[in-house]
Amino acid sequence: MLAVAQAPAAELLATRTIRERCGNITRAVEAGDSRHFRIDRSKLESAARAVADVTRRRYPSLEIPYHSRWRHFAAGRVDRKREFDRRIEHASPDDRLRAQIDLAVISVLLDAGAGAAWSYREPGTVDDYVRSEGLGVATFCAFLAGAFSASPGEPMRVDAAALTEMDEKTLGRWLQVRSDNPLLGLEGRTALLRRLGDVLETRPDQFGLTSRPAALFDRMRTLHKLPAPAILRALLEGLGPIWRADPRTGDDADTRIHGDVWRHRNAGGNGSTAGYVPFHKLTQWLAYSLFEPFEWAGHAIGDRDALTALPEYRNGGLLIDSGVLQLVDDADRAKEWNVGSEIIVEWRALTITLLDDLAQLVRAQLGRPELPLACVLEGGTWFAGREYAAKLRNGEPPLWVRSDGTVF
Repeated sequence: MLAVAQAPAAELLATRTIRERCGNITRAVEAGDSRHFRIDRSKLESAARAVADVTRRRYPSLEIPYHSRWRHFAAGRVDRKREFDRRIEHASPDDRLRAQIDLAVISVLLDAGAGAAWSYREPGTVDDYVRSEGLGVATFCAFLAGAFSASPGEPMRVDAAALTEMDEKTLGRWLQVRSDNPLLGLEGRTALLRRLGDVLETRPDQFGLTSRPAALFDRMRTLHKLPAPAILRALLEGLGPIWRADPRTGDDADTRIHGDVWRHRNAGGNGSTAGYVPFHKLTQWLAYSLFEPFEWAGHAIGDRDALTALPEYRNGGLLIDSGVLQLVDDADRAKEWNVGSEIIVEWRALTITLLDDLAQLVRAQLGRPELPLACVLEGGTWFAGREYAAKLRNGEPPLWVRSDGTVF
């Protein structure tokens, strides 16, 4: 993965650039300039109907929450937030918000594809959880137990001292990884946490003397209304250095491209960022997961739909499995692809563009024209994609992507 940079690559931090570059790729595919995909927009209506049906089944009242990590913390219909609140009931509102931000950050950063062979058993129960829900419950339990804190008297926090000492064995123990319970990308996840610890420790301008993720928003907490793009921008700029830089762009800080940003021949653009398409999937997922903590603390979230759909294999799989996207060569299903390969970059770009269009149809079918995109995803596209995958491939995605635990 690439990491987030200083100007002139700052253009790649903007959500408008995500949509512009993904739109460029989509138009090229529709013009026939693709070795990998064809688009059948006539299938969008039926795909929207599938999403609307799933949404009504999951949320009959159509009171749909955001697609966020907090949904996974409630896996198995267990109200774990109640236990979270009980443990910090005597904390100040600011400290409660800091704990919620720290939890969301650490859990989302560890939320890449777990693989089909891994599961997590919640301590004190006989309940097993898999994939994203499993990682959500696992990181929630580890957070409450102080896995990411170096302060024994304050376990519910994330700080640099704990993360910089994190090793693969320790993280694996918290996530119940064993030879008979393997987790994809454990090494990559561990390295990511150590890099986060380094950033927290070496950037007091961003993370203060506490060296914890929540400090990134200390200044913003004075505002009543927080624009969603500002939340995302703060995350991209603050956490950017945890992602590896593109080795093809040189050593100069002004020319390196960083973040969940990849090359595609039809991405378009000008100057040093030409040919790159940004996605920032995990960081956008994190921004969505901070909406609720800020709202619980009395803040309003503005411009929510400036953020995009999440370009991952459930949303993208929905498009392939519903026939909106068709593979030029069906043999591509049997191959394993790197995240930066053209077919995967193209798939993710098409996912962002087409889910904007699909969301409009879903809103119309639900009679909810103002439904935020984050709620369409939750209702929604992610679960419809999962249901298609369960019916067709025992839950596996339609394209195999080699994961290092930081994107998928």
